[in-house]
Amino acid sequence: MDRIKRFIKTSFVGGILVLLPIVILVFLFNWAFQVVTNLIQPLTHLIIKNNGMPEILGDMLAIVVIFLVCFIVGSVASTGFGVLMHSHFDKYLARIAPGYRLIKEIVGQFFGDKSSSPFANGEVARASIFGLGCGTTVTAIVTSRHADGSFTVFVPTGPNPTSGNMFHLPPELVEICPDVKVEDMMRTIIACGAGSGNLFTSQVILNEKAR
Repeated sequence: MDRIKRFIKTSFVGGILVLLPIVILVFLFNWAFQVVTNLIQPLTHLIIKNNGMPEILGDMLAIVVIFLVCFIVGSVASTGFGVLMHSHFDKYLARIAPGYRLIKEIVGQFFGDKSSSPFANGEVARASIFGLGCGTTVTAIVTSRHADGSFTVFVPTGPNPTSGNMFHLPPELVEICPDVKVEDMMRTIIACGAGSGNLFTSQVILNEKAR
């Protein structure tokens, strides 16, 4: 009887572990699709009106058009003329829309190149935010290095890595982990710390060898 109960429980939990990620992924995709289709509704209606195609096909075609426009704009912006025009456009838009520059900087931090984005550059660290004597460390990303050797670190909160706190710490309280990738670190944040043991294993071994 106990074996049957264990089998039922194991099978049920196993089914949840298999199906739940798929359900969540489908839900997120559906949510993202709904957001995008609502934004492009005017363009979809224009395509449907002129061609008489189904709405779902119009939505997909509108998304393709948006991707093509982004690609073309990105290609033009990478040229000398595009850089000049973008610079003038930025200055003009910053004057008439004060929040534009802030939004641009936030987007650039997450999707910019390695020279401007700490999230792309990838310096993972373990920070002793309560001091060395406490023994407590947190997983952090180094977002700035200062002339006096100190660091500014961002400590994400799980399971949402886009929120967190900033700390300005002296170098002795920040242990850089060069072998740890940002994407691997972010997985442990989303998982509320699960996988941190494997994440920092190589760093612990390196520290022991250094001693």
